[in-house]
Amino acid sequence: MHNTWLIAKREYLERIRTKGFLIATIIIPLLMGSLVFSSSLLGARAKSGSHIAVVTTDAAFGSELKYQLESGKNSNMKVDVVTPLNSTRTSLDNQLLDKDGTLVGYLWVTPSTSGNAPTVYAYKARSAADIATKSTLETAIQAVVLREHLIAHGIPAADIDTFSAPIQLDTSASGNTEAAFFTAYLMFFLMYMVIMLYGMNTARSIIEEKSSRIFEVLLATIKPEELLAGKILGVGAVGLTQTGVWMLAAFLVANSGLGGFLGGSAHAPVSLHQIFFFIVYFLFGFLIYSSIAAALGSMTNSEQELQQLNLFLVIPLAFCMVMIFPIIRAPDSTLAKVVSLVPFCSPLLMNFRIALTHVSAGQIWLSIGLMSVTIACILWVSSRIYRVGILMYGKKPNLPEILRWLKYS
Repeated sequence: MHNTWLIAKREYLERIRTKGFLIATIIIPLLMGSLVFSSSLLGARAKSGSHIAVVTTDAAFGSELKYQLESGKNSNMKVDVVTPLNSTRTSLDNQLLDKDGTLVGYLWVTPSTSGNAPTVYAYKARSAADIATKSTLETAIQAVVLREHLIAHGIPAADIDTFSAPIQLDTSASGNTEAAFFTAYLMFFLMYMVIMLYGMNTARSIIEEKSSRIFEVLLATIKPEELLAGKILGVGAVGLTQTGVWMLAAFLVANSGLGGFLGGSAHAPVSLHQIFFFIVYFLFGFLIYSSIAAALGSMTNSEQELQQLNLFLVIPLAFCMVMIFPIIRAPDSTLAKVVSLVPFCSPLLMNFRIALTHVSAGQIWLSIGLMSVTIACILWVSSRIYRVGILMYGKKPNLPEILRWLKYS
């Protein structure tokens, strides 16, 4: 433990005394916060401004749909209402093919030919990936059709407007929900970034010392396992220091005057409960991914070779990024519970669920137990790869060679 402590102390002091550490500690949360906040703000205020054409024989329907799309809550589109002539479809198709044209699509309305047959709404877009316009159009058509049916059943238009008026949901009893969600979202990206950053720092540190052949001197007095443990503990302590500073600053801001602006001091968007679990899951996440990174670093001889193996770190984290969207919709669903218990995903997704909803203590302890077992297994494999790989130069090992390393005593 004495040798491990010396290595950890050296790794810690070497990194924490640099200007880069100070700059990153200040700049990274400000940059991440501004990016998430600006994207959320722009997304909330953004309106669909596409230019489309509506082809219909029903002038009243066309006029009402034009009003909905040009004056709707989430729409500021330009709509041309035209009648279906023989040349209309050809003309509109040509406009879609015109790269300099503004028309992005057209809606062709085919009225019902019998009492049981529904009206057909066919939309042709310039780009199949323009799902925003399609979604806005579906919502507007549904509102117009519903309004027409209600009027046909004798309900006055004024009453329809009253019934369909939007309501204001009061969430003051539970605090500022938008600020709370923004905080959970920001903490997810901070967790993603620091786990990736410090995991890769472990691998880069190994490659740097391997290239300088300093390992050959260190291994004369220190066991490989002690060297690996010291390196992981030292880099992890740097990450813990940085995240501790971020969490302390977030808590102070949340409970200050600015915290009252975000959500009120009684319901601060950042609580001690969230800070505690953020630090706990950061430690487990770092140990998982830094152990993998240490094995990757010992198998490679340069940064270029390490980048080729980055997929082993990136794929699980990218999967977590994809899964936050279904978790946002249903944080207590079976899918959310299962993926948050996967050891490689728990540091990000379980912590994200804790920030969004109430997670039972059983699920939290189960995730911690599974992560602990996973860390023990990965460290067992990584230590055996590490003690052989750090002395291998000039050749990237293949899978059979790595399996032989695991059998060495």
